[in-house]
Amino acid sequence: MEVTIYTDGSARSNPEGPGGYGTIIHYTDRTGKLHVREYSAGYKKTTNNRMELMAVIVGLEALTKPCSVEVISDSKYVTEAFNQHWVDTWIKNNWRSAQKKPVLNPDLWKRLLKAMEPHEVRFTWVKGHAGHPENERCDELATTAADSDMLLDDTVDEQA
Repeated sequence: MEVTIYTDGSARSNPEGPGGYGTIIHYTDRTGKLHVREYSAGYKKTTNNRMELMAVIVGLEALTKPCSVEVISDSKYVTEAFNQHWVDTWIKNNWRSAQKKPVLNPDLWKRLLKAMEPHEVRFTWVKGHAGHPENERCDELATTAADSDMLLDDTVDEQA
């Protein structure tokens, strides 16, 4: 099954201000009908990068069976981590960068890797705020969530 997941994250006062993510899943069934699902949530204190990761995680965790997935994101933080194989290096170095510094957001990177396990996932970068319809919609979902009155706590799992 082929699925496309569009994602975006937002933080109003990066770092540590309110933020949100927006995720859109596209799937075309055997009859050619396009199915679209949208997800978003806002957090009280977070960072843009955490929201970029959450957008991908939520999309992958929403899938109920193994799929071939293209994740389309305007976040080079996310796309290059996989396309440039940074994640492989981080894992090999016990979640330290090539410069031997601790990798930021290891809790979410580990959750993302677990969410990817049943799927074949590839990452595509698109320029943000450049008129890509789904990217623009994800941005709208993310910023609306960040500006809402129903914000969640972003609990960082330091033990992850």
